Amino acid sequence: MSKRKEPVRSTQVDEESSSDEDTDMLDVDFEWFDPQPDVDFHGLKTLLRQLLDVDAQLLDMSALADLILSQPLLGSTVKVDGNETDPYAFLSVINLHEHREKPVIKALTEYLVRQASTNPALAAAAKLLQSSEGVEVGLILTERLINIPAEVVPPMYRMLLEEIAWAIEEKEPYNFTHYLILSKTYQEVASKLSVGEDRPQKKKKKQDSEEIFYFHPEDEVLHRHAVAHGNYTHIKQEAEGQSDAKRAFQDLGIKPQGHMILLEAPRGEIAVKALEDFLLPS
Repeated sequence: MSKRKEPVRSTQVDEESSSDEDTDMLDVDFEWFDPQPDVDFHGLKTLLRQLLDVDAQLLDMSALADLILSQPLLGSTVKVDGNETDPYAFLSVINLHEHREKPVIKALTEYLVRQASTNPALAAAAKLLQSSEGVEVGLILTERLINIPAEVVPPMYRMLLEEIAWAIEEKEPYNFTHYLILSKTYQEVASKLSVGEDRPQKKKKKQDSEEIFYFHPEDEVLHRHAVAHGNYTHIKQEAEGQSDAKRAFQDLGIKPQGHMILLEAPRGEIAVKALEDFLLPS
């Protein structure tokens, strides 16, 4: 059964041009569902691979998807054509301490510690992930297909907080001290494509940008309430020219990075309210 259904305006871009005239707005009825083990495995695994990008090769995505689906009363998927279809987006939380002995969580936690340790801004996250006393970290995983609007996100966070509260009442192990949100960002980089005779060379070649762009615009709102946040470089290196395959209707390529946001659990309600105010203004 659907948790919630409402129209959300989605953007559809004409791939032949990025001008304003070629952008269409569509009203789409998105539905929020509980994760369905019999339906969502392949769609969820695809979204997890998208979230972790090239580093998904280092982890067991099947086991991670199975773990998320083993707690169907926690988290949400977003669909358009009913419950029997693949999810367009999802959000869930995993208790890293409760599942610490599972091989996929052991490997994932080691990965997160390693990556957080590469950025001083994430030192607090690295320390918490290695602590075993008085710390309960809920790892929030969320991803959506391209062009799915950010407006689908606040309801998923709101429902997650409600589900965690209900679970705590039932003595379930979700009384978190912190939330660690795994996300991703990107930088624009100069194209590595060779200039052929059929492609005129520009007079000035754009250089790599130091500016950080967000795949998930809600991350910038969550930063205001975070203990720590920062980027990390993926362990696996992309093949030469791979950034050109990710060009978004422009001359520059895209270099993805991992991103973490650490929140104290008591700040969760305030952070979600800020998301609602930003993405769902009345």
